Amino acid sequence: MRESESANILSSRKIMAGEDIDNPIIQILGHKKLVGQNTGERYRLLVSDGKRVNSFTMLATQLNSKITELTDFSICQVNRYAVSVVNNSGKQKRVMVILSIDVKVPGEQVGSKIGNPVNIDNNANGDAEPTKPQTSTVKKPMVTSSVPKSSSYDHSSEITTTPIVALSPYQNKWVIKARVTSKSNIITWSNSRGEGKLFSCDLVDESGEIRCTAFRDQCDKFFDMINVGKIYYISRCNLKTANKQYSTLKNDYEMSMTSETEVIPCHDEVDSIPTIQFDFIPINLIENKERNDIVDILGIVKSCEEVQMLRARTTGRELKKRDVTLIDDSNTMICLSLWGSDAENFNGSNNPVIAIKGARIGEFNGGKNLSTLMSSVLQIDPDIPEAHKLRGWYNTIGMSDQAKSLSAFNSGGMNGEWLSLLEAHNLINRNSNKTLVFLDKLIITLVKSENVAYKSCPVEGCKKKMIDQANGMYRCEKCNKEYPSFKYRILANINFSDWINNQWVTAFNEEAEKVLNMTSQELGELQENNQEQFLEKLTDVTFKYFLVKLRMKVECFNDESRIKANCLSISAMDYKTHNDVLLTKLKDFLGIEML
Repeated sequence: MRESESANILSSRKIMAGEDIDNPIIQILGHKKLVGQNTGERYRLLVSDGKRVNSFTMLATQLNSKITELTDFSICQVNRYAVSVVNNSGKQKRVMVILSIDVKVPGEQVGSKIGNPVNIDNNANGDAEPTKPQTSTVKKPMVTSSVPKSSSYDHSSEITTTPIVALSPYQNKWVIKARVTSKSNIITWSNSRGEGKLFSCDLVDESGEIRCTAFRDQCDKFFDMINVGKIYYISRCNLKTANKQYSTLKNDYEMSMTSETEVIPCHDEVDSIPTIQFDFIPINLIENKERNDIVDILGIVKSCEEVQMLRARTTGRELKKRDVTLIDDSNTMICLSLWGSDAENFNGSNNPVIAIKGARIGEFNGGKNLSTLMSSVLQIDPDIPEAHKLRGWYNTIGMSDQAKSLSAFNSGGMNGEWLSLLEAHNLINRNSNKTLVFLDKLIITLVKSENVAYKSCPVEGCKKKMIDQANGMYRCEKCNKEYPSFKYRILANINFSDWINNQWVTAFNEEAEKVLNMTSQELGELQENNQEQFLEKLTDVTFKYFLVKLRMKVECFNDESRIKANCLSISAMDYKTHNDVLLTKLKDFLGIEML
């Protein structure tokens, strides 16, 4: 062991007494996973300096992935750490939070514990006199509850900070130094208990992250002051258990501002405080996640739809939505739904890389999709190594390879798994509970003329078939009303075939209009007024090829099981796309790389 390492290895007691030790050397003797009630895992370490064992050591959550390297008996160098005082069973204990660590000698090479270390006496006393914790001296404008919103004054003092990871409701004398990674708009509410408003922001330091929310007066007081990307000293907030319905951060707690809260800008840029903490998972792993799980995703835009205008069912409020298909180097695609200003302002040209913190997993038609939340953080072409690596993969491999899609029919695009009808039937027959969504090149052999066009309710969103009252009025049983008019809708039963099998498929209004190349109103009027031309129109489309996305499942009718298929999307035959699929299948079958 080098002399510098030897000087630093006997340092555990000094660190816990408050001394600042440069790059201390420790040995890992074990670790324990701590799982919070509402959040992910955190690791507590058992470490030794060769003389004393310290169990009051935590690994910062952003280093969780390194736990596999920190095997028993490993010799490690701690590059950065923080020490915080926490309440432990009524006693004040110092906790060392490791923020950066490197393995010098793997545990399998060391093979045993060094020395005969004893448990450290974890209090403020040690071999050396306790030293004053490291502080920062800054010039800053201070904003407190006693100062009007428009006022500020200069005040210099020493500020001792606590790592976010060490915050708990059992202590209230703390100051954090954190960067704002996101800030919501002001949200107003009105209910039986009154009216109010709030905004929230996400904070991060070297040790972890936390959500902070300001209500009513504090909302007015701090909203204009707090800006994304800036660093602040924040103190005198209430700490409570995090509500995971609104916060996706990996912290058991969240902060609420009070009339006593202080927010002080830090004008010195601190490179050690990250801008945002991501915990990316590959898109292919989403398939095994549960609905409503929250994940961080990094993907590249494969395709992008236009903005859709929707209306909320409960409130009637107008919503803006844009569906984007993402792909990553697991060669898996998924549909991401953007909402509001994110949907309106998004530019999907040139296949940008998107990093999303806090996307929610949804399910639709047997597939998985993603959706942004009000608390989600979206970054376009982020300057991080993972994004540069993904861009390189896409430019060389990803843009031309056939990919698997986890989303069924969500974006309206023709993305998904390619199967023949025979392959689909075999999969369904092996698992009758499975809902299968797939793509195929199909030819139309027959369109049934019976009941292909029907008179539906004229109310927007209601598709119920109307009952002719024979008095010029039409009744909708669903709306329980009579109307003097109706709308034609198409419900087509189409027999599709590929090279080996055939399947009856139900095509609803919009997709049937694409097949017949005419509107439902035009087809209905033709059916009503000219039966010969109506039948000709149905036969004109036979023996034409289409690219079709189908949803197939087994349904029971009169105690008889049968395969039912619906057309989710259909488009004119794109031979280039289909040729790419055939080449990919040929490459996989032969086990060779094709240029």
